[in-house]
Parts: sequence; structure tokens; C-alpha cells
Amino acid sequence: MNFSEVFKLSSLLCKFSPDGKYLASCVQYRLVIRDVNTLQILQLYTCLDQIQHIEWSADSLFILCAMYKRGLVQVWSLEQPEWHCRIDEGSAGLVASCWSPDGRHILNTTEFHLRITVWSLCTKSVSYIKYPKACQQGIAFTRDGRYMALAERRDCKDHVSIFVCSDWQLLRHFDTETQDLAGIEWAPNGCVLAVWDTCLEYKVLLYSLDGRLLSAYCAYEWSLGVKAVAWSPSSQFLAVGSYDGKVRILNHVTWKMITEFGHPATVNNPKTVVYKEAEKNPQLALGRLAFPAPRAAASPASNTESKFSLQTLKPIADRANPKIGVGALAFSPDNYFLATRSGQWLRPAPGPLTLSFEPQCSDPRRRKPDSVPNAVWIWDIQKLRLFVVLEQLSPVRSFQWDPQQPRLAICTGGSKVYLWSPAGCLSVQVPGEGDFQVLSLCWHFSGDSMALLSKDHFCLCFLETEERVRTAFGRPGDHT
Repeated sequence: MNFSEVFKLSSLLCKFSPDGKYLASCVQYRLVIRDVNTLQILQLYTCLDQIQHIEWSADSLFILCAMYKRGLVQVWSLEQPEWHCRIDEGSAGLVASCWSPDGRHILNTTEFHLRITVWSLCTKSVSYIKYPKACQQGIAFTRDGRYMALAERRDCKDHVSIFVCSDWQLLRHFDTETQDLAGIEWAPNGCVLAVWDTCLEYKVLLYSLDGRLLSAYCAYEWSLGVKAVAWSPSSQFLAVGSYDGKVRILNHVTWKMITEFGHPATVNNPKTVVYKEAEKNPQLALGRLAFPAPRAAASPASNTESKFSLQTLKPIADRANPKIGVGALAFSPDNYFLATRSGQWLRPAPGPLTLSFEPQCSDPRRRKPDSVPNAVWIWDIQKLRLFVVLEQLSPVRSFQWDPQQPRLAICTGGSKVYLWSPAGCLSVQVPGEGDFQVLSLCWHFSGDSMALLSKDHFCLCFLETEERVRTAFGRPGDHT
């Protein structure tokens, strides 16, 4: 594993182009385009203000830079560096900007979600879409780029409109059985649209392309509900992360739950491998992995009961948006594994210590789940069981699957990056002067490299070939 030199960065704005040839990064009001292979600067663009958002077009020929404070969007061309486009929303303001799938239209959402403006780079025409809903995820495109679903709020009711992206004509419009719609997401095959309600109402709705309600799912009532939703790449499964600390898997045939995964603080399954990050002892030989040998709760042939406890945090229950529940989940590209994280780390606020005492609830379904922000659970989807638990020393900030194989990259805000594959686990120190704190990461589509992002800098991490990686990882039983 090799690392590039460190480059400057602002606001964690660093993205690979979809074709994998370029790498865009921002330094305040400057946009830097580099060649992925040589990291040489190809283009340097200067924007009118500090850049707050960047996004590549699908064909990698254009890149937009949004400056929300000034209500501006600037578009740059890689083929014709002298060409540029400036979009000013004026007094309407700007809160979001994105490309359409064809890479020739830009969708700008004005302040207070009054409307969405569709700007055409080819004809210079402008179209308007009214009543967009201010929610967590209100716009979703099908993977083939043919349709766009938009969450709307009209007359105090939630609606969904489906548009044809080629001419922006309305295809379907229907109301949803939600109290306060929180998000929408297309299945990868583009046949089913998942709609979920506010966290105060546990409800997941599945709609067909023509607006028919296929199924409605509710796991429980009178408690905080859905927190995150993820489709499997094959569209066969829908994973629903909930505030009760469980993930429920729905199948695509009956849309019923086939299993649920809990996130207990104690792992007692003898078939589950637990990797626990440990402080490195200076007396140990150089080259020793920071992860000790994987721990199984007990040998399959052993009759003795063994348990492994994970580090937990008690959630603060008397504040809005409690840091509990499964808020991050992602399927591996081959559909074999599901990675989840239960709970989020919240830095304690300075001030005097306050104690609160609450009576214990006798019903286990109504108890508040503990937050386990330091662990990543990896589930075997074929066997529907817990496969591996990775417990870090620090709370997990981000994780992302390799686009080409079941290999998971994890960062915790420290100076290390962690990799897991079915062959084993590895932690690598990011070299360089000072303390490079990895706050986020993103894979190159080939899986051969990834960008590691800190607050003010970034670098590229180049991985070895698959054969060498297997040799470096070894198998879980080979670590000593």
C-alpha cells in the first residue's frame, strides 16, 4: 500500500470523476483538477466565492461549483477550459444544486424550497417545478437516468411526482400515505420506489413506477421509527435501519420482513469473528498489525460459553435527534455482505455534570438501545447471520465498500485507515508530517485507490493487486 504526497483541501470537497480519469478538489474559492495517475494539475479554475459543493456530470465533461451563500452556481468544461457558465438565482437564494443524469441540465433548489429551477446548458431554457418538499432525501433518479422522483408538499399533504428526464414532462403524480415524508429512494433496477415517513411514524411504503402502492411496512408504533434505508445492488432486498437499534430486511417478492439484525453490546455467537483494535505496544516487533488476533466467542467444538462485550455509550434521551439507532448501512457490491453502524458519537458539551434517573422499563421492546459508535457490524446476507464485528478505539466516522469487490474501508477520525475483506483485517498508518486525521474517504471506481480526506488536506492511497492484498491480509486464523 502506497500513499501520495499531501495536498491542500477545504470543506472535505474532493471527488473522482465518474470515468475515473480526474480528481477534483477545492481550496477555498479555487477548483483544482488533477490527473488521477500522475496527480499533475490539469486545470485550475477560480470561482467568485468560497465553494460549498462540487459535482461531476455523468460523462465527466463538466463540473459544477455551488456557492450557496451567494446563490450562485458556476459550471466548468474540461474539454473547453475557456468556456464557463454562471447561474445566479438572485433573491430566490440557493440551498441545493445537482446534475440531471444526462449531464446537460442543472437542478437548483431555492431557499425555503419554494421551487426547483431546471437550467439547460444546451438550449439555455429554464423550467420550474413547484412544491418541492424540504426533507432528508427529496430527489431520486433511476440508475438508467430515465426518470426522476420528486417529493412534494401540497395542501398539507405529501405527494410524489415522477418526471421523464429527457423532456421533464410529468409522468405520474400521486399522494403518499405519510404524515411527514422523510425520504425517497429508487431500487437499482428502477422498478420500485421506496418512501419512508418521519422518525415519529414508523412507515415504509413501496410504490411501482405507475404510482401503485405495492406494500406498506410498519415494525412497531409509538416510538422513534426509520432512520436509514438502503437497497441491495440486485434490488432483491431493502434494509431498513431503525431507532430501536435493529436492521430489518424486506424481500422483493412479498415485501415482508425475512429477518432482523440486532446490535447487542454482547456478542456470544461462536461463529462470529470479532476484531478489536488495541493500543500498539512499543515493545512489539515492527510490522505487527494494530488489530490483535480475531476473537471468536468460542470454538465450535467447545462446550464452554464465552461472551465478548463491546464498548457502549448511554444515549441522551431528553434531547432532539438522539444519537441512537442504525444510521449507516451499506451493501457490498456483490450482495454478499451488509455493513452497519449503530449509534453516533456525540462530543459531550462542556458544563457541569448533570445526573438523571429514569425508572427501568420492564418491556424490553420499549427500552432505549445503547449506542455502540465504535463498532461496525458485517452481516452475511446469504446465511442471514452476523459474520464479523470490527471494534475500533474511536467512534467510526465513515465506511465505504470497494466498488469492485467485498472490501470495506473504515475511518475513525484518526491517523489510520482500516480495511476488511473476507480474508482478514488490516490497519495502516497514514504517513506524513504531523497528524493526518482521516475524517472521510472515497473509492476510485476501479477499487485500486481511494482518497483520504482530513480537515485541511487530502492524499491518495494506492492499494496493491488482489493477490498481494490476500497475502498481506492472510486468513483470520493466521494472525498471531
